[in-house]
Amino acid sequence: MVQSDLSKQRLEFVPNIPKDWEHLDRIEVVEQEAISVDEDVRFSFPQTFSQKPLRFSLGEKKEHDRLRVGVVFSGGQAPGGHNVVVALFEALKKLHPKSELLGFLNGPKGILADDFKVLDSALLAKYANQGGFDLLGSGRTKIETKEQFAKAKETILKHRLNGLVIIGGDDSNTNAAFLAEYFIKEKVSCSVVGVPKTIDGDLKNTHLEVSFGFDTATKVYSELVGNVCFDALSAKKYYFFIKLMGRAASHIALECALQTHPNVTLIGEEIANSQKTFWQIVEDIAKVICQRADDGKNYGVILIPEGIVEFIPSFRQLTLELNRIPLQQFETSEEKLNAVKKHLSPKALGDFVRLPETFQKQLLIDRDPHGNVPVSKIESERLFIEAVKKELNYLKHQGRYRGVFKPQPLFFGYEGRCSLPSNFDCAYCRLLGLEAALLIHAKKTGYLASVANLSQPVERWQAHAIPIVSLMHFEERKGKKVPVVKKAHVDLQGAPFHKFEKHREQWMLSDAYRYPGPIQFFGPDGLTNAVSETLRLERS
Repeated sequence: MVQSDLSKQRLEFVPNIPKDWEHLDRIEVVEQEAISVDEDVRFSFPQTFSQKPLRFSLGEKKEHDRLRVGVVFSGGQAPGGHNVVVALFEALKKLHPKSELLGFLNGPKGILADDFKVLDSALLAKYANQGGFDLLGSGRTKIETKEQFAKAKETILKHRLNGLVIIGGDDSNTNAAFLAEYFIKEKVSCSVVGVPKTIDGDLKNTHLEVSFGFDTATKVYSELVGNVCFDALSAKKYYFFIKLMGRAASHIALECALQTHPNVTLIGEEIANSQKTFWQIVEDIAKVICQRADDGKNYGVILIPEGIVEFIPSFRQLTLELNRIPLQQFETSEEKLNAVKKHLSPKALGDFVRLPETFQKQLLIDRDPHGNVPVSKIESERLFIEAVKKELNYLKHQGRYRGVFKPQPLFFGYEGRCSLPSNFDCAYCRLLGLEAALLIHAKKTGYLASVANLSQPVERWQAHAIPIVSLMHFEERKGKKVPVVKKAHVDLQGAPFHKFEKHREQWMLSDAYRYPGPIQFFGPDGLTNAVSETLRLERS
């Protein structure tokens, strides 16, 4: 990897942490009052179900034991991950200079295959405040079979690890919860600690404010959307249909809307709540295009969350039924199509056959690691373009549309996952890494490192840890109900959505586009340390 001048500058940046955390050898772990946990989860996690949340407080200086710890990136990339590893190493060495850190390669499969590298200060010095997960690589292997658990145990015992840090999202931390439970049952003295990572912003609850990566990724996407908004305004002849990351929630689309003021933003959770059909949504978009055409504006910007099809009730039922059909057993498209016609309910089959053939095929492609239709590969931006085009042609024949429709499809996805992390994510990830080391030293397992007061200056941040089981509920995967970490949807009663709802009609017809610009690393504090609008509004 060749580093740019900016990357080299970022290596020198030292993220702030709360003052108490400068004295790691005095930080103590203290239990708090219990929080509510889904009772149904108890039977799957008898060893860790009753764990209490933890906080960190400054106490007396003490001696610390030498630790051997493993760390792994799990799932998709998110800016800031390297800072977690750098800080974890920093903390382990401060607590005991002979502590060691092993990095498992290419995700959880590195644990199963005992594929690792020993991490040292010379290597990690090249990764401070850098984007990507290229230090170790990542992967989406799920540890779920008896054989896989046994392999994980074998690796942990071979290296005499005191702790394992899993940096990941909801499914990765579900892995962490099961591993913690398994190690206790097998009397393996290894703490499993999770670190909340996902750019989608759907790993949060009352006790977890935001996952790392969301801040940086939405700043990257907002810059791109802002660019496109002003391109539309300049050329005055294109409608940009932009699909944004966010398979299971619309947090990214909402944040980008708050930052850039596009003409239309689809919020999946609102669509699900209103029970709108696909064609009703198409009619809504066409109505805005017609109104803008009446004002002489044949251009605009429309944001579409990646997972929109699963929020539309009819589509959601269709994908749920498709998920239950073992299409991987069939090789050809014709065989898959025959299986679909045989197993779908009449209503779902009717919705399926009405889709353009291109999109029928996209619904029949290989499943994701969870056995679901990989909706990120469904070109929903093109699906809406084709449907809106059809509706506008109908309206034109009726004399109700007199504009010119020139659509352009875009997808902003991977562009946001490996950026140089914002100052916010740099600092947040540093503190998460320090926390993980202290949790392992305190022999706490099945916990997720977390930080409160994130909308405030760093000096006021409060580190704590929550039992992973407190985030879990039951969900259908591969046709079975299983306990998993619950994804957080956009709160339609929350402050971010209310602000969007208040202004969107104005944004529909006016050109109130806003350009937030690129991430700022140098300059006034208001620019370099600005948090996302979502976090600011939720926690102000």
